[in-house]
Amino acid sequence: MKIALVLISVCVVVIGAENPLPNGVYDYHRRIGIPTAFKIKLQEREAAEKGQGRIVGGSSTTTLSVPYQAGLIIRLNIISTSVCGGTLISDIRVLTAAHCYNDGNNIAQSFQVILGSNFLFSGGTRIDTNSIAIFPGYNPWIAANDIAVLRISRVSFSLQIQPINLPSGSELNSNFVGSTALASGYGITRDGDSVNLLQTISSVNLQVISNSVCGNSYGNIIQNHHLCTSGAGGIGICRGDTGGPLVTTVNNRRVLIGIGSFTANAGCQAGLPSGFSRVTSFISWIHSI
Repeated sequence: MKIALVLISVCVVVIGAENPLPNGVYDYHRRIGIPTAFKIKLQEREAAEKGQGRIVGGSSTTTLSVPYQAGLIIRLNIISTSVCGGTLISDIRVLTAAHCYNDGNNIAQSFQVILGSNFLFSGGTRIDTNSIAIFPGYNPWIAANDIAVLRISRVSFSLQIQPINLPSGSELNSNFVGSTALASGYGITRDGDSVNLLQTISSVNLQVISNSVCGNSYGNIIQNHHLCTSGAGGIGICRGDTGGPLVTTVNNRRVLIGIGSFTANAGCQAGLPSGFSRVTSFISWIHSI
């Protein structure tokens, strides 16, 4: 297995009771990824039968709208499967969250990368890999530096499979506060989804908020390399969406600005911010991998 070694340190973070720790990083696979994989698989069967579908507060979409969207089916061991999102950035690289590989308690053995499919467990182009690079300094205890690059065999582009632009030029100096950005993924569509809800890839427009505002919810967990979106109205990313893309449009150019990292412990519909890894903070490292 080609794995970039990472030294993970344990930090103690003091947060008041009113500031819930982020949900979705430490012990992600056991708490979220494995049960969500089971739930999505059942929901997709129902959606496939009825030809319908619908991320929290969002709507059903297709890969024609988000051709850069990747899904990850993650093998942890012989019996356990987990799920995450990802973003195609070239014909041989997919960006995702570091916790999709190592959540501090579980380590992935291999990944199946899904491209060009409206469903996570069927269709599209499927590429197996175990080649991953984790950003140095990643720490699942405090959702720090939660970003990774998966290397895949070369994929052919089509209308349904296209890489997203990375920030460049003046975009590298922007904090994107106030921008509207599109989050997408294969995750569940609301807290407590039962298996009879219909499930396909979905998306939602979110407003980028400042880190200081985000810190009102999560305290000193929030660092410069984080980017947050407003959860007002109970919208945001949800279980199974982390690792996936947050994209905004700058001068008619779609640009990747965030990689899904965490939601609130209180739930996806609690009205609290969604947390992302800020792509501009890692751009030099991404280009070096």
